Amino acid sequence: MNPCCRSYSKSFLSFLTKINTIRNFSCSNTTRTNNAPENNENTIIVDKDESITLIGINRPKQRNAINAETAESLSNAVAAFEADDTSPIAVLYGVGGTFCAGYDIQELETQCEKGSLDFLLRHEGSVGPTRRHPKKPIICGINGFCVASGLELALMCDLRVMEDTAILGFFNRRFGVPVSDGGTARLAAIVGYARALELLTSGRRIDGKEALNIGLANRLVATGTALGQAVNLAFSIVKFPPASLMRDRSCLYTNAYTRHGFRAAMQTEIMNTSKEVLTELKEGVQRFKKVDPLQPKVDGWHVKEKPIPEWERIEIAHEKDAKKKV
Repeated sequence: MNPCCRSYSKSFLSFLTKINTIRNFSCSNTTRTNNAPENNENTIIVDKDESITLIGINRPKQRNAINAETAESLSNAVAAFEADDTSPIAVLYGVGGTFCAGYDIQELETQCEKGSLDFLLRHEGSVGPTRRHPKKPIICGINGFCVASGLELALMCDLRVMEDTAILGFFNRRFGVPVSDGGTARLAAIVGYARALELLTSGRRIDGKEALNIGLANRLVATGTALGQAVNLAFSIVKFPPASLMRDRSCLYTNAYTRHGFRAAMQTEIMNTSKEVLTELKEGVQRFKKVDPLQPKVDGWHVKEKPIPEWERIEIAHEKDAKKKV
């Protein structure tokens, strides 16, 4: 066997063991970000195996909705990853069955009561470093709901691995909450202008099959495997020579925005927020409190459970065996 293949297999098995630890909500192998909340809750957890960094959003009770402190911690985690010369790629995921339900509605309500748009005007973005292009590749594993600014967070990533029962959508449309984390700058470059316009204006849900067909998702995987498959994809990329890979990635990104420019698109998105938008936003928060669109029994929005295919059962069994041997 090629020595590189042996190293790859050993590293991948090691990472699968750590994934199982994360699924069990153990924080024994995680590092707390510098700006974690004072209640000792690790809302962003970071782990590393050799060259791959794992960054997890850990607010499962809030469906991984992101508040200001969590956004800052996520930005710090991404910045630390970017500064780490030993880690060329990262995987972003959500703990507890949901990738990210967007901006925290409780904090949004507080901002609205103050008549403040500060959450829209943060330099890094309301849910993390979404108003800039990460210096190194990030893959996200999408499970459950990935909606509103949570979808914009996924668009920030280079590649998206999506479970077949996950749901995407700009659900913020029906509550008058504007797109403010790079969605208008990135979406058209990913799926094309016509599709982007339809998805932004309709606010409808997008299932895995459609997301894959239009290029919004790069890979569609079985329920419960997004994180593992995202890590697998990261391993398949990290084995290549990094200099040329980063150069080509940078060129592709630059060329994707040559028509208007990414910064100009971001500026347009940030500055086109009026008092009328704020009024609609305040009204939308109140409607949201009365009707939660993520509840399973409201308007049929729910994540359907599907049987695990045989190949996935074999993979899970291998993961359990690897865990026992550690």
